[in-house]
Amino acid sequence: MANIYNFSDEELVKAYSEGNNLAFDVLLRRHQDRIFNYILRIIKNEDIANDIFQETFVKAIQTIRHGRYTENGKFPAWISRIAHNLIIDFYRQEKSANLQSADLEDVDVLNRKELCEETIEDSIISEQIREDVKYLIEELPSLQKEVLIMRYYQGLSFKEIAETTNVSINTALGRMRYAIINLRRIAAQKDIILTM
Repeated sequence: MANIYNFSDEELVKAYSEGNNLAFDVLLRRHQDRIFNYILRIIKNEDIANDIFQETFVKAIQTIRHGRYTENGKFPAWISRIAHNLIIDFYRQEKSANLQSADLEDVDVLNRKELCEETIEDSIISEQIREDVKYLIEELPSLQKEVLIMRYYQGLSFKEIAETTNVSINTALGRMRYAIINLRRIAAQKDIILTM
C-alpha cells in the first residue's frame, strides 16, 4: 500500500471522504502554516486568527464528509477561499456589532451600516487586494498590461486605447479580455483572492 504522506491533496480528500481520518491529518499538516499565516496577516490578532483557522478546517471537514467537495486538483485554493470567506464574515459581524444602537427605546435612523465610514479592517483588506492586483498586473504580458493600465488606471476608452497603441478597437478589446483571463488564472495559481 502507498504511503499516505505521498498522496496528492485530491487523493487525501478522497481517502478522508471514505473514512480514513489520518488522510485529513496529513492535509491539515500540509496546509496549516500557509492558511494560518494568511488569516493572521489580515486579522492581526492571534486568538481570533486561531478561531478562524479552526473554523476553516471544521467547514472543510463538514463539506468533505457530506460529499460536497468538488474542487478537483485545487484543494489549496478551495481551503483558502473558505478562510477568506470566514474572515469577511468576522469583519461583517464585528462591523454590525459596532453599529448597534445604545438607545433601546427607539431606533436612530442615522445609525446605519451604509452611512458609516470604512473600518480599519475593511481598509486593511482593501489595501491587501490593491497590492495583490498590482502584483498580478506585473505578471501579465506587456501588451495586456498596457491595455489594462490605460483602461482602468488612466480611464481611457477602448477607442482612445486603440488610437494610442495604433491597433484596432477589436485588438484592444481582445487584449483586455486576455488580460482579465490571465489575471484570474494567475490569481488561482497563486491562491490570491480578490474579493472583500
